[in-house]
Amino acid sequence: MLQSVIQLTMLIVGLALALNLWRLCIGPTMTDRILALDTMYINSIAMLILFGMHEQSTLYFEGALLIAVMGFVGTVALSKYLLRGDIIE
Repeated sequence: MLQSVIQLTMLIVGLALALNLWRLCIGPTMTDRILALDTMYINSIAMLILFGMHEQSTLYFEGALLIAVMGFVGTVALSKYLLRGDIIE
């Protein structure tokens, strides 16, 4: 039962990733695109954790941590660039 729920959840998160990609491509403003990218980071973390649970491996959890750190740094850098026009002062 747990395996079928994990597969269904992976399908739903994959659909959310596809919708985020759509918003990233056609977002009317740069803020919408940054939020879509940030949401894609969160959804990819969820997908890796679910895949790690499906495969019963802890290796994917480390990859999820790396994506979380890079996603945070990327979002901060893009937001700073959007506000000031320059990342490094």
